[in-house]
Amino acid sequence: MRLDGTAKEDQYKVWMTDGELEELRRAAATHRDDLIIQLGGYVGLRAFEIPQIKPKHIKRTDDGEHYRLRVPEGKDTTGGGGKPRDTYLPKDVEGDLHRYQSAENVSRHDPFVNLTERGVRDVVKRSAEQAADETGDGDFRYVSSHDLRRRFAQRLLVDEQVNPRVVMAVGGWDSFQAIEPYLNAPTPEVVNGAFEEAGLA
Repeated sequence: MRLDGTAKEDQYKVWMTDGELEELRRAAATHRDDLIIQLGGYVGLRAFEIPQIKPKHIKRTDDGEHYRLRVPEGKDTTGGGGKPRDTYLPKDVEGDLHRYQSAENVSRHDPFVNLTERGVRDVVKRSAEQAADETGDGDFRYVSSHDLRRRFAQRLLVDEQVNPRVVMAVGGWDSFQAIEPYLNAPTPEVVNGAFEEAGLA
């Protein structure tokens, strides 16, 4: 886990690995809390977008092999009002959403997560505190809901080298400038690979 300072004292941008994201999931108190972490870390949703998501927003693609998740009112980073977008929904997350819907009897028109934006942020913070206690890694205490989205972007752009235009479309970014910070933050594995490739290991 890497921490970058911000303008606010004792507040950091946290760059997690997928392993650390999984540790955070294990620390979640409930299935719902785990879904919040997955929707941020694997689907790239913002804290205010998560409570909007309902079963009716999940669509299977025409080939029957993939899923999309409609975000009804995403953030318009060009300065306008909220705008809808379709993001990619990994099969594992779709399966967890389906199991949760069945277990909790969530209707097609009810939200999976019946919380406010603040409530979503609090769930992530509580899970992070629990992860810090369970793992002994105090850096978890700095993890926020936005750091889940940061992990989503870094995985796609740096680890998997997905086309930035695809990442912009599914993540709701309107400019390369908005995703540039994620491109400029290589993971430890990417750094190791670069040095090995250069024969400097």
